[in-house]
Amino acid sequence: MSTDPFYDYYAAESASSTTAQRFAATKQAVVRAAIHFGVAGPQWRVADIGCGAGTQSVMWARDGHQVCGLDINESLIALGRDRAAKAGLRIDFKSGSAASLPWASDSIDICLCPELLEHVSNWQACLDEAVRVLRPGGVLYLSTTNKLCPLQDEFQLTGYSWYPAILKRRYERLAVTTRPELVNHAQYPAVNWFSFYGLRSQLGMRGLRSLDRFDIAALADGHSQAARAALGLIRSNGLLRWLGQVATPYTVVFAQKQLA
Repeated sequence: MSTDPFYDYYAAESASSTTAQRFAATKQAVVRAAIHFGVAGPQWRVADIGCGAGTQSVMWARDGHQVCGLDINESLIALGRDRAAKAGLRIDFKSGSAASLPWASDSIDICLCPELLEHVSNWQACLDEAVRVLRPGGVLYLSTTNKLCPLQDEFQLTGYSWYPAILKRRYERLAVTTRPELVNHAQYPAVNWFSFYGLRSQLGMRGLRSLDRFDIAALADGHSQAARAALGLIRSNGLLRWLGQVATPYTVVFAQKQLA
């Protein structure tokens, strides 16, 4: 796979300082959510679904958590295994589909689904599987596309989130035929576009309670008085919360599976 442009791109990108900083921030937010939701610790069983080369998996394993990672790209899984071994970490990496997870029901404390749902045609099955393996009381983290915001990183096209569906379908075909550079040569370009509100509804039907990025950001320490006031206004006003969603490129959801 060394001649695969996507593999080469992602192997380099997954090892970059920018990616490390982004996943570190994600991890801190998920930990805050888990503590807020009352997930018993200090060590959890964490599933990194769509883990790629395992950058995020390694971060959780370094903190002593039991981590299992899954990705459809076997070459990236092999790279993740190699990086984990060199770091002296035990991570259970598997190649497979997010629509058919290899783990037992009610066995995972934290399910991470970063930048996954947008690439999977049967995204509902991915949600079903993530909820199935999550134990009651456990936390599901989702990050994916945001159809409300004109900014996005999936296609090298300005304002693509707001394109009409017929135009999106055209560029999806081009991305997998004559214009792969539009999506950094990704084998599975983004075909689904979400909002927090739509995902909250989908997860609610599956027995999960959802919070957004503003709810979890408010739990962080060290905010200035102005930042605390701004977060308070956003969380207390539906229109401001919606505008906040419009202003952020990715949809982020922190959800807890309710006790039976």
